Amino acid sequence: MPTSPPEKGVIWEELFFDLAFVFALTQFSHMLHGDHSWAGIGRVLLLFVTIYWAWVGTTIYTDQRDVGNALDRAGVFALGLGSLLLALTVPGAFDDRGQLFVGVYLTMRVLLAALALRTPGGWRSPVFRTYRTGLVSGPLQLAGGLLHGTTRIVLWSMAVLTDMVGTTLGRRTLEEVRVRPLHYTHRYGLLIILVLGESVIQVGMVAVDEPLTLARLAAICLSYSLVCALWWVYFIYGVRAFRQAVDQSAQQADIRRSVMVYGHLLFSFAIITIAVGLSEVVTKPLESPGASEGTVLFGGAALFLGTFAYTHWRIRRQIARRRISASVLCLVLLPLAPLVPALAALATLFAVVAGVSVLEGIVLHRHPLNGEPATGGEIRGDPGRVDEGPVVRE
Repeated sequence: MPTSPPEKGVIWEELFFDLAFVFALTQFSHMLHGDHSWAGIGRVLLLFVTIYWAWVGTTIYTDQRDVGNALDRAGVFALGLGSLLLALTVPGAFDDRGQLFVGVYLTMRVLLAALALRTPGGWRSPVFRTYRTGLVSGPLQLAGGLLHGTTRIVLWSMAVLTDMVGTTLGRRTLEEVRVRPLHYTHRYGLLIILVLGESVIQVGMVAVDEPLTLARLAAICLSYSLVCALWWVYFIYGVRAFRQAVDQSAQQADIRRSVMVYGHLLFSFAIITIAVGLSEVVTKPLESPGASEGTVLFGGAALFLGTFAYTHWRIRRQIARRRISASVLCLVLLPLAPLVPALAALATLFAVVAGVSVLEGIVLHRHPLNGEPATGGEIRGDPGRVDEGPVVRE
């Protein structure tokens, strides 16, 4: 089995690249805020998966190379520019900016493939071969950009499915690539931080021009508290388990695909939908939320908690009963949300998410073997404290 490259921390170039990605996240939230019907959610998800795939490809590349040289730095900066341009095309991707969206996206994929040629083995290297699904999905994306309406949506959906299915069909290639567990999981942790931070920004942006009434201030505080609760669920009960799984699993490629790539796609999209729901509550805290507002808020929380249960099962082959119960409870409360003021609905949702964290903490304190350890432990000589945050090393 191939060995993992020497460990390293997240570097400044990657953090700079993420800044451009943040703008894309805000565009998705704005787009979903304008239309959070099921059709609107589907369109945003389609674009989000596309841009997320570019982020995943960049993460694999920076994990496999030490990019502390002029050419690689320039490549990462160029990819960041691509993220910025993609974000600018998101609002009109299904209209007049579809061709520009595809052009920028395919240019990023070609650039990633060209950079991957510099990894050991060149075009034969497994890193380069991970990008070859673009030979099928690329033409589908291009054809979709040239056409319009439902045809564009269908072709782009086929392209996204091609990339996602390709990671399963190319399992043998993925097994030849061993990532740096600490660096790799910290990159995905930073992704979650970015999405959570964008949630806070959304709340602030809708509140800054509104009268700061007592009800609105309460909604702002509860919104921030819910974001903190989501942070707690992920970073206290998840991130260490993810690193342990990537580091210790004999099928690292399977863990990377199912838990890191697919799992974090769902984590991040769930948070984006929750952010839109929070902005609606802050705008009209004393009015009853509509069905669509309840869907993005309670449905997003259900997806987040359900994904957390899914990752637990993939790692430990154990059913996370508390997380599944909390996810189901969110779905049960969803049709009841329009019956109460938005502020009350938000307070109920916060109680559910915070409650499952409290229960997890109690169980782990009394029975450490019944869940993921939140503190202590060592992995290949690294002290457990390294999971407190990204480590930047020269």
